Amino acid sequence: MIDRTHGLPLAQQARLVGLSRSSLYYQAHPVSERDLMLMNLIDRLHTEWPFAGARMLRDMLRADGHDVGRRHIGTLMRLMGIEALYRKKKTSPRNPEHPVYPYLLRGLTIEEPNQGHCATSIIRM
Repeated sequence: MIDRTHGLPLAQQARLVGLSRSSLYYQAHPVSERDLMLMNLIDRLHTEWPFAGARMLRDMLRADGHDVGRRHIGTLMRLMGIEALYRKKKTSPRNPEHPVYPYLLRGLTIEEPNQGHCATSIIRM
């Protein structure tokens, strides 16, 4: 894709391919042995207790003698793509009795100022 020995500068090659120049020079850092060991332990604990979040996992790992913080555990969980299972808040449940109004500006091309307006109203009972 990018040829460093080509006569065309790297900046132009990146522009032609559609990459940013900074991505040409980025080199990923290898994951440390300690982090791999912690990720393995977190995976085992998460499999056994899927509801445990970063704080609970931190406490379990500290009980086993590993000196690790909550934020680092959260970072490793994010890297692994796991999260604690718990009931999430249902902040805005839809009431099926309320009417659903159509959006009247859909498909309308607004070409002038003051051509399309939106009004909201708050109904208090």
